[in-house]
Amino acid sequence: KQWYQRRVAITAGGPVLTVYVFDDNNWDETVELVNNTSPYGLTGSIYCRDRSVLEDTHNKLRHTAGNIYFNDKSTGSVVGQQPFGGSRASGTNDKAVSLNLVSKWTSPQAIKETLVPLTKHTYPYMEQ
Repeated sequence: KQWYQRRVAITAGGPVLTVYVFDDNNWDETVELVNNTSPYGLTGSIYCRDRSVLEDTHNKLRHTAGNIYFNDKSTGSVVGQQPFGGSRASGTNDKAVSLNLVSKWTSPQAIKETLVPLTKHTYPYMEQ
């Protein structure tokens, strides 16, 4: 197996951070690697300053994850307020808390984007 299949093509039951450093000139190949490496697709994040690159990348990764976050951590959904559910082998892409149950027969993707750069990795309630 390739190194990335052993590290990123699995679903782990705990906090796991996989970092893949790539050359800027290999962006398209890296996006293709993300799209084709794993059968799982719960959440994902795209960090990018260039809006056109962000949109192009999202289009290429449209079916990669049930929830995609733009410039935000991949667990940024607001429980009880934002639909959440995985795609591919991570679920049926049903969106819990969604009033639109038609999503059972479609493939929606929730997107959350942070336009102000993050300065901390914690949420305000964690500081109490």
